[in-house]
Amino acid sequence: MIQAATEKKVLLQVDHLKQYFPVKKDSTFKPKTYVKAVDDVSFHLFEGETLSIVGESGCGKSTTGRAILRLDEPTDGKVYYSGKNILNLNKKEMGKLRGDLQVIFQDPFASLNPRQTVKQILNEAMAIQKVVEKSKRMDRMLELLGYVGLPPEALERHPHEFSGGQRQRIGIARALAVNPKLIICDEAVSALDVSIQAQILNLLKNLQKQFQLTFLFISHDLSVVRHISDRVMVMYLGKVVEIAEKKALFGSPLHPYTKALLSSIPVPYPTLKKERVILKGDVPSPIDPPRGCRFHTRCPFVTKKCKEEEPELRELGENHFVSCHFAEELV
Repeated sequence: MIQAATEKKVLLQVDHLKQYFPVKKDSTFKPKTYVKAVDDVSFHLFEGETLSIVGESGCGKSTTGRAILRLDEPTDGKVYYSGKNILNLNKKEMGKLRGDLQVIFQDPFASLNPRQTVKQILNEAMAIQKVVEKSKRMDRMLELLGYVGLPPEALERHPHEFSGGQRQRIGIARALAVNPKLIICDEAVSALDVSIQAQILNLLKNLQKQFQLTFLFISHDLSVVRHISDRVMVMYLGKVVEIAEKKALFGSPLHPYTKALLSSIPVPYPTLKKERVILKGDVPSPIDPPRGCRFHTRCPFVTKKCKEEEPELRELGENHFVSCHFAEELV
């Protein structure tokens, strides 16, 4: 477990989270083979900050977010929200807590009911959580549209009548409707044009400041992550390989995988010479992950120890954690 070395309040603490999915069964219908999508992940999230999770497709970042919200029931581990392990809550208790824990999904069209108007979508959220009296919901809905930059007449329209960016604003308004404290943004801007991405990111940052929100921001776009994050967590094949403050991670990455990811960020200067780290081979299967360090099959600095012993996530700098046997030597 990674302990927070600061006086900031820890809103979310994840300890040894695992999410395994059965993919093969034997003759007695018992699970035999598993996809180890999330395998022993631990981290904390401070109140009011933005922690981003990055990594290649299939690394387990979105599954981590879903497991925290119990959209998929975790296989093992603990998830503490305000000091309470939410994995021990029953369905009724979890239902009450969902007002505090909201999510903005990647595809704003698929996440909104196409048969409902914006008014029905927002009203449904408030009615389920009972956060606003029925007589005051219209005023609250108009207020929410103002927060996300949509006109009042949007209430009577359906999701298909909006652009992608506008639909994502509706998704944000729906999340805000229940007065959340923590919002998980699952690739919230990846389906949008670049100019619209900037608008949505700025909107999220303004809303965070206005309502003291905490974000767990999941993305594969490192440029976006650099803009919105306070801290960054890098995942590879279901494991955490590095966690650090944004400035430290982008300026002095310690893990070879993180260095490779950062070297792939395009720069708008054609004449600038930049060292590019090219990883060889493909990501191994999460059904049968490599023994030892999961990254050793692609690491240019691999040793015998890497192939046999799994490295621990240890602190090598102030609030800078890395999972590598030889991180100090590679700086």
